[in-house]
Formats: sequence, C-alpha cells, structure tokens
Amino acid sequence: MRRRVGEPPGPYLIGRAVVRLRFVVVVGWLAAAVLALVSLPRLDEAQGDALGSLVPEDAPAYRAQLRSAELFRFPVLSNTMVVQHDPNGLSRAAQTRVVERSLALARREYPDLLSVPFALPLTNTRGVVPGSRQSGTTAITYLYFEPGLGLQARDRLARWFADPERPFRAWRDADGVVGVTGVVPARVEQGRLIREAIPFVEAATVLLILVVIGLTYRAVTAPLLTLLAVAVSFVVSLGLLAAAGRRFGIAVPGELEPIVLVLLLGVVTDYSIFYLSRMRHRLEQGESRLEAAERTAGQVTPIVLTAGLIVAAGTASLLAAQLEFFRVFGPGLAFAVLVGLAVSVTFVPAALATLGGAAFWPRRPAPDLLAPARGRVPLVARMAGSRALAGLVVVLAVIGLLLAARPVRGLELGVEPIGSLPAGSEPVRAAEAAAEGFAPGVLSPTLLLVEQAGLGGLREELLRFQRLLEAEPGVAGVIGPGTLPASVPRGVAVSETGAAARFVVLAESDPLGPQARAALDDLRRRVPLLLERAGLAPTTVAFAGNTALADETIATVLEDLGRIALAALVVNVLFLVVFLRSLLAPLYLLATSVLALAAALGLTALVFQDALGRDQLAYYVPFMAAVLLVSLGSDYNVFLVGRIWQETGRRPFREAIAVAVPAAARAINVAGLALALSFGLLALVPLDSFRQFAFAMLVGVFVEAFLVRTWLVPALLTLAGRWSAWPGRLLVLRRRPAGR
Repeated sequence: MRRRVGEPPGPYLIGRAVVRLRFVVVVGWLAAAVLALVSLPRLDEAQGDALGSLVPEDAPAYRAQLRSAELFRFPVLSNTMVVQHDPNGLSRAAQTRVVERSLALARREYPDLLSVPFALPLTNTRGVVPGSRQSGTTAITYLYFEPGLGLQARDRLARWFADPERPFRAWRDADGVVGVTGVVPARVEQGRLIREAIPFVEAATVLLILVVIGLTYRAVTAPLLTLLAVAVSFVVSLGLLAAAGRRFGIAVPGELEPIVLVLLLGVVTDYSIFYLSRMRHRLEQGESRLEAAERTAGQVTPIVLTAGLIVAAGTASLLAAQLEFFRVFGPGLAFAVLVGLAVSVTFVPAALATLGGAAFWPRRPAPDLLAPARGRVPLVARMAGSRALAGLVVVLAVIGLLLAARPVRGLELGVEPIGSLPAGSEPVRAAEAAAEGFAPGVLSPTLLLVEQAGLGGLREELLRFQRLLEAEPGVAGVIGPGTLPASVPRGVAVSETGAAARFVVLAESDPLGPQARAALDDLRRRVPLLLERAGLAPTTVAFAGNTALADETIATVLEDLGRIALAALVVNVLFLVVFLRSLLAPLYLLATSVLALAAALGLTALVFQDALGRDQLAYYVPFMAAVLLVSLGSDYNVFLVGRIWQETGRRPFREAIAVAVPAAARAINVAGLALALSFGLLALVPLDSFRQFAFAMLVGVFVEAFLVRTWLVPALLTLAGRWSAWPGRLLVLRRRPAGR
C-alpha cells in the first residue's frame, strides 16, 4: 500500500508497522497482562503505613512533638484511642478498671501487647478535665506504640486491647466500650472501605463501557475490545507500580488504585473511540481492512500520542508539591497514563487491523454514527460562518462559567480522616461518644510547649498562664501544671530539668475543622502576649498535635498551588505549541480549561459546602481535580483542533472548522460521557473525599466535553480566524482567501 499525497510519513510508518506486526502486538500485550497478574505484587502490598505522607516534611508541629518527647517522661499525644461511654454514668468500679488496665499494660502483663508499652487513661470525672460537657460518663485510653509500627499493626493491637471477649482483661458489660477511634483507625477504615468498594467500581465501569460504546456503535465487539484494552492497561500499570513501590520503598497511597482505574478507563476509552470512529469511517468509504487500519493509525496516532503525553506530563506536575502524598500520587497517575497510552497506540490499532469489520459486529460498517446526518447542517457548523453567532456563544458560555465559579471564593480545605467516614463506622461512633462526654478537641488535643530556664520554680506564673489560655475563644479546656496537684512529680507537666512546661489544649469544636484551625491561628498570635501577662519570658514556644499539623498541611497545599498550577500550565502550553505549531491558540485554549475548572470547583463547593452543609472539602480534591481537568481539557483540545488543522491542508480555515468540528465534537461527546461517568463512579466509595472528587470530575468533564470543546472553543476559533495559527501556519492560511 502506498502513502497518499499529503499524509505525513512518520505517522504512516508507525501505523504500517503496528498493522504489519498486529499479531505480535496483540499477543505480546495479552502475555504482559497475564505475566503482571501472576508474578507482580498487588498494589495494596506496597501501600504505605506512614502518616507522614499526608503532612509536610519537617513540619514544625512534628518537630515540637519530637522535642516534647525529648524533654518529658512520656508522650501525651496519640492517634489511637479506646473510648468508653455510658450516658447514665460509668460506675466507680468501671472507672477504676480503666486505670487498672493501663497500669497492667505498662507492667507488661499482656504478652500479646508488648508493642504497646504505654497507655494513658482519662475520665471525665468532675474537675479532672476542664471544659468537659458531662461528668462521670466517658473514659478514653490513649495508646502509644513502639516506633516504626505500621497503621494496620497499630489498629489491630488497639482492637485486641478493646476486645471485651478477652476475660483476663476484666472488661465488663457496664464498662460501656464504644470502640477504637483516632487518625490511625480512621485511615485503616478508609483503606478497608476503598478495598471493599473497588469490585463494585470495576463492575460498574465494565457495564458503563458496554453501554456507552455499545450504544454508540450498536456493536458488541467494539466495547469488548475497549474493555480488553482497559484491562491490559490496568493490570500492567498497577503491577509495575506495586513492584516499583516495593523495590524503592515508596509508600503508595491507598487512594491510588480506584483513581487509576477510572482514569485509565476514561483515557483508554477516549482513545479507543477516536480509533474506532476513524476506522469505521474508512471502512464505510470502501477501504480494505489493512488499508483502513494503516491510515487510521497514521491519522489518529499523532493526536493520541500528543494528548496522552499531555495528560501524563500534567499529572506528573504534582512533583512540584511539597507533600509526599502528591509527589507519589502524581507520578503514579502519570505512569499509569503512559501505560494506557502505549496500549492505546499499539494494541487498539493492531486489534482493529486483525478484526476489521468484525470490530463492529453484529452490524457491518455503515455511515459513521459519529458523523453529522446528511442534508442537515449542525448549528456548530453554521457558527463557523457567522462571527455574530460565534460572539454570542462566547459571551453566554463565559458568563455561565463565571457564575458557576463564584462559590470558589468560599472554598474551605481540610484534613478529616474521621469526618470523611460513613456515620455508622466505629471510629465515627467512638469519636462522637468522646466528644459528647468531654469536648470535640479531646480526640486531637493541641500540645503547647514552653521552654524557659527556671520554669519549674514559677508555678504561680504557669497557673496564671493556664487560666489565660482557658479564657481564649475556641478553647474548651486546658490540662497543665495548674490542673495537676503540686505533689505530681516533675516529668509530667514540667520537665525534670525544670526548663520546659507543656499544656494540653482542648478545642471546643472539631479539632480538624476550620473553626479549630482558625482558633489555633489566633492562639499562635496571642500566646506571646499571654505569656507576658503571666510574667513569663520563654525562649521557645511551639505547637504540636493534629490541629497544628492540619493547619500546616493546608498552608503547604496552598503554597503548592502556585507551583503546581505553573508547572501544569507550562507543560500543557509547551505540548500544544509543539503540536499545533502556534503560540496564540494554546493560550486561549488553556484559558477555557481554567474557566471550566473554576466552574467545576465552584459547583462542588456549592453542593457540598452550601447545600450539604460540609465545613470543608478534602484538601487534595481541588488540586487533583485541577491537574486532571486541565490536562484532560488539553487532551480534547488536541483532538478537536488537531482535526481542524488537518482539514486546513485541504480547505479554507472556516470551512475546515465547519467540516471538522461536528464529527470531532460527537466523538468528544461520547468520550466525555464515558470519562465523566467513570469518574462519577468513584462515588461508590463511601468516603466523603471520594464523593467530592467524583462530583468535581464528573461536572468538570461534562463542562469540558459538552460546553467548552463543543461550543466555546469552535466559537473562539471562528472569532480569531486564521490568527489562531499564528505564527506557525499563518502564511499557509493567508493564501486561502475564503478562509479569512
């Protein structure tokens, strides 16, 4: 077969090679998938237990906690605790057993709990914990573990300790055990819920592909082929990611697997639709099976390669973040996209060359279902000939997007490992019981560390400072030197050297919520004044605890925003400039992506914060959505504008828009529908953070596919005319008077 005049030799040769080696390519990828399934580890075997991936490295709150451990006999902050609660009151015997069990643990009387060297019991007996909402109803046992123990091991030991079926631990029915809670049990519960939901997400995505692709092409083989490409990509990419995680000691986030699944489903389905559409069109034109496959690959592969590289590079831009969570998440997604891209540009055209018309069984290739109907000129095509209509579309679309984006101004970010869980889960029930008996801040108190020479002899000043702290807004109570009897030895509230004191501050609201973080920010600013009023002149003041860590995490994420946004935009601009050989078009194309992103985040804030009453969105949701939506928007830009650019080799510019946009827009609509619904299926994971992300991506992709790429971008191209291609193709277009 000879290359047609005007066809670029590179893509043609790639398509020809894939078609010639079609059996090797198909069998090779299937063998790779089987090998990955049999010999490579599962992704959950490489998931990390470290909490550090969720917070900034070298966070001041971590340093303060380590410093406190150096100065005092035992820690006071814990991320795992057992809660007992009886609204009618815990008996004196039950409260006594709380202390006895902790002492027995410290004496190593429980051989199975040797990795739990210490436990701190706390009851809300009147006067013990200032600010408690009830008296004598609740007890909390804070558990402390050997360093380096993973999340799963900590959670398992905590549940073993709280198990009422172990009689030697002297639990009683009247002890009111509610369960285990804290950041660690919450993270473990999140992982369990994700693992349980993955089979449902997988089944739903399979059904989704069958329905969307099957109805689009009225075929059975086409969706099965797409499913096979997705399955190969998913198995190979997850296996290689797990192997890399184990080989290099990288903690792979548990949230990665379902997001990789829906992302691969989306992009591989998108690219398969592009190949299927062109292949069907060429078969309908009477070309032979191999000729149609070669020319389809030659025409579509450059577009798919560029689009896939943009998505991969865009997700990899998360490397610019400071949080380890993002730095692992971004490259993990990028690697998965590259595997999906490799499968799409080789396996899919090779399979089409093998199957030919059978890829659309049981129907024979007829007029392309994605092409406009004969005798009817679509409105989007008529828009290419009317600048007035194009201008009206631009004005209406931009106004609509700006209105949808307005709620972004009230967007609150947060870290809520417990709050994102379903209401009936054990960590949530135990947390609610603890908050009912004490105050919400008892689960994640803030540690205030004060260092000053001779501090041990300033008891009156310390007592005065503690009273000032208790009077601060947002503070429910303070445990410190002023709370404990003078007979308590040093090493508990005041260090043995007498050079440091620590205060445990309980927030009166959710300690990881925006109100508690705002109160902590105010407290940071006011503590120097309070110390001065109390007659203290410390050399060092530091804050530790989950509220401080959450506050520092959000601050770091906001700092990362500029770097991630700049990296993602630069990557997208560079790829679009190289592919389109233009400087002007990439700028307004990316501007439309940013508008679509703002609208998606605004609608997400409107639904979850305003309508559903959530205090905040999970801190990673806007940033993951931003990187993916901007990259996927460029993905569709490449397909849409790339088709227009190809048509300008045969016809004037406006005519190229009128011819290319209707067919390309239909393919984008189908691909966008599959991609949006695949992300929407993440809502099957019963975690608020996943549902927020699912909604943001669902809305964002719908806006991208059905408004921005179908109407706004063609309208902007019509208004800009031949200047869209400046400077790369300007002279070529200028020689076409009808395209001005």
